[in-house]
Amino acid sequence: MQEYFSDAIVLDRLANGDLDSRVVFFTKKFGKLAAKAKSARKITSKLSAHLEPGNLIQLRLIEKNGLQIVDALKMSRLTLSPQELYLVSELLAEAEPEFGIWELIVSGKFFWLEVLKILGWDPMLARCSDCSGKALSFHITSQEFYCGSCSSKLPKNKVIYV
Repeated sequence: MQEYFSDAIVLDRLANGDLDSRVVFFTKKFGKLAAKAKSARKITSKLSAHLEPGNLIQLRLIEKNGLQIVDALKMSRLTLSPQELYLVSELLAEAEPEFGIWELIVSGKFFWLEVLKILGWDPMLARCSDCSGKALSFHITSQEFYCGSCSSKLPKNKVIYV
């Protein structure tokens, strides 16, 4: 049984069965991870309040039939919106540490131009993938840039405006 410690940002929390939750984190040491929180939806759960999306926490995990949360302690609340947390979760790959993005988020200097640049998509050099016009948005699913008129055809929940 392996044990892991790291600071983490809670990105998402999903119901998993009657009382358990599946929590998605962005950890400082290990990148994006998902772990099971046993009985986190019980009314008497001590972990539940610490595992709210947007919290910066100290996290202890064990690897036992997948990752399982043992302890979590909230250090602070971040200013990211639920939409931003969702988009960060969609952009990051599993188990790939991104120290630059971690520093942007924790420092409060988070903005999409820098995040896309760190991940290898520089908006300043991009052109619309349909018409080669000036790129004004980035579509997460297709991982392509679009101009204003071409991006209006895309679903809004998967678009980052740069």
